[in-house]
Amino acid sequence: MVSSVQLLYIVCMGERQQEDPDLVTASHHDMLSSVLGSKEEAVSSIVYSYKNGFSGFAAMLTESQADQIAEMPEVVSVNPSRSVPLLTTRSWDYLDLGYEQPQPTGLLVRGNFGDGIIIGVVDTGKQSLPYRIWPESRSFDDHGYGPVPSRWKGTCEVGQNFTVNHCNRKIIGARWYAGGVDPSLIEGDDYQSPRDSGGHGTHTASTAAGSLVSDASFHGLGAGTARGGAPRARLAIYKACWAKAGCPDAAVLKAIDDAIHDGVDILSLSLRAGFNHTLLPYMR
Repeated sequence: MVSSVQLLYIVCMGERQQEDPDLVTASHHDMLSSVLGSKEEAVSSIVYSYKNGFSGFAAMLTESQADQIAEMPEVVSVNPSRSVPLLTTRSWDYLDLGYEQPQPTGLLVRGNFGDGIIIGVVDTGKQSLPYRIWPESRSFDDHGYGPVPSRWKGTCEVGQNFTVNHCNRKIIGARWYAGGVDPSLIEGDDYQSPRDSGGHGTHTASTAAGSLVSDASFHGLGAGTARGGAPRARLAIYKACWAKAGCPDAAVLKAIDDAIHDGVDILSLSLRAGFNHTLLPYMR
């Protein structure tokens, strides 16, 4: 029995054959008229006409009408229109790495949420502003963590507004590199310590391995659970970049060199073109 129930279908016809958008829409009406029987029915059926990026339309059709249109030589595809939930702070769910309801065979579960992994972040350190993420934030909370991995050989360097107490079982190490940097480019605008005055390093660190933080939002928007991709991983911070001085090659390479010594498993670097990447293959 042929169903008479109408659903919204998306008909893709590929590249536009006319430059005039009105002519594109007219071609949609003509095609649909040949199936529905009249131009009036075609105009009434179409919900959206796509006439700029590509040629196509969305229309209310029965299954048999959709099948008939799909057989036309000028049609690329015909598919039902689907509805998906809004997503804001749930990128890891989009990647099938959901935390709150992990599947027994899911990648995040198989990887034990990154437990035992040490991620080294070569960037701008840790944020100091209280309304941002900083060492005292829940994103770097070490509640429920076991001892620091015994293979860890790094250190927690102190400096301006940063003490050994700012390292914990989540942030297991922190270093900073001011050698060769003009002091005038640091004083007053940055912290001479692993602390971050800009926020970039904090952002990348929490994205990679931020602990689970429930009821997170941005002034009430995007409410949900915030966390990093590997929420149980440990973090080692290497502040080689500065607000004004940028990321000197020498400092970055030294940070990588130290990270290798310290025992990190993964390095995270967000650097623009210009860094001497040709040396990286030798940093083993």
